[in-house]
Amino acid sequence: MSIHTLLFDLDGTLIDTNELIITSFMYTFQQYGRELSREQAIEFIGPPLRDSFEQVDPEKVEAMVETYREHNLFHHDDFVTAFPNVVEVIDTLKMNGFKLGIVTTKMRRTVEMGLKVTGLDSYFETIITLDDVTHAKPHPEPILKAMRELDADAASIVMVGDNSHDIEAGHNAGVRTAAVAWSLKGKEKLLEYNPTYMLDDMRDLLKIAGV
Repeated sequence: MSIHTLLFDLDGTLIDTNELIITSFMYTFQQYGRELSREQAIEFIGPPLRDSFEQVDPEKVEAMVETYREHNLFHHDDFVTAFPNVVEVIDTLKMNGFKLGIVTTKMRRTVEMGLKVTGLDSYFETIITLDDVTHAKPHPEPILKAMRELDADAASIVMVGDNSHDIEAGHNAGVRTAAVAWSLKGKEKLLEYNPTYMLDDMRDLLKIAGV
């Protein structure tokens, strides 16, 4: 079946928040008397914040989340940009009648900030955030919710992401998946999760979608 619907993770896929996230993790750890290298910070990217901090100090999860978010929000607009060719590809897909959605483990407020600062805030018919689900990716719930809201069939959907959680969530929801080679996790790491497609450039998505 041909592709009619494209679902996107946000951070690390459409918008480059990598430096913002890395510095926010490093700052948070510093505030709690811990050292965190860039490499260690990269490992935390993807899952919901609470899950990441739970591994570090179950007693201080809420406080660490609060510290992280304050730092992240304060510095947000200084760091965040769209990845190369993202805006033009999203615009082309929209003009060609594709249904577009965001499926992210971020909270709605920061999602809206990221879309606005990169000029992507008018393209998506549905935005599923951490606030909208009981189970985050890799659970299929966020993708299934987006599917319902867009009245889309699983066979016509591709889930695009930069993390193992995105690919696994796509598999769990029974949809095709596309991994992005610009992921901080690295192309080889993502290939281990068997995405249907690998995008070396966002423009590759136009070929896959038949535009």
